[in-house]
This record gives sequence, structure tokens and C-alpha cells, in this order.
Amino acid sequence: MEPVSAAVEIDVPRQRAFELIGDLSLRPSFTDHFISDFHLTRIESSGVGAGARFRFTAGLRDVWADTAIEVIEEPHRIVERGRGGRSNRIPTTTVWELLEGTGSMTTVRVSHWTEPAHPLDRALERLTAASISYERAWREALRRLRDLLEAEAISDLRVGIAGGNPHATGIP
Repeated sequence: MEPVSAAVEIDVPRQRAFELIGDLSLRPSFTDHFISDFHLTRIESSGVGAGARFRFTAGLRDVWADTAIEVIEEPHRIVERGRGGRSNRIPTTTVWELLEGTGSMTTVRVSHWTEPAHPLDRALERLTAASISYERAWREALRRLRDLLEAEAISDLRVGIAGGNPHATGIP
């Protein structure tokens, strides 16, 4: 799938937006309209190596995928890489870029793409028009992210870890 991207301006300091985006335990709070069955793959939900597994719902199909934070350039860039699709064979990349604006304004831009090598996977993406659905879903996710950050309504939206010690990790 060709890269799809979306951007939004948010009236919060860049560092605050960066912290929320970089914490995968908060991801469902603004992406649960197209991502379901979300669970963390590690107890630590932020920082390089933090990961999650989930189901993308886009177009006519549901696709399992995983992601892990691979690069953090604080406070302006987060790169996630993962795999998805049939047998987890399709590489995926998601890049978050945060640009400082005037005052406390921050522009958040997300780009997401897949690199299917198998002909069947490429055909399925074309047939289901996944890129159109993903682009619309990411635009809505950024609108929801903006609303959460500007309302400061994220205090208890974290995903927990099954079997993890909530006292040791600070997860409610």
C-alpha cells in the first residue's frame, strides 16, 4: 500500500503530544474506531522496544498486525515498524512527526504504509481499497487525539497488561 498520511493541529505543547503518542497503552483511546483486540506485547508501553498487537479494520477486511517502537527522536519523531496480514508476512511502517507551531500549537502528522511482497497480498490491498479506508481512519484518529489532548481527558485510558504487576509499572 502506498503511504497514507494525515495531519492535525493541536493546541498543546509538543512534548505533551509526544508523550501520549509514544505510550502504546494509550493508543486505543484514539484509534479504537478502526483498531480492535489491542494488547501490549511488553510490560513497558513506551520507549524503544514497546510493542502491541491488534486488528486493523479497513475496507472489506480485518487484518491482524503488530507494531514496535523502533526509533524515538524526542520530541519530534517516532518510527514504528511491524508486520501484518496473512501469516504476519507484510512489513508495515508508521511514522509520527510533531512540528512545533506558534504559541502552544503542535502539528501532528502520521504516515502509514505496508510493503506487501506476495502477489496475493498486493491484490487483496488493491481490491479492498485499503489505502482509502486507512487514510480516512487515520484522519479520524488524529481528530480524536486532538480532542483528548485539548480536553486533558487521558488520565485513565491506558490498556493494562494481563499478568503484569500494575504497582510496579504504574498502569492502573
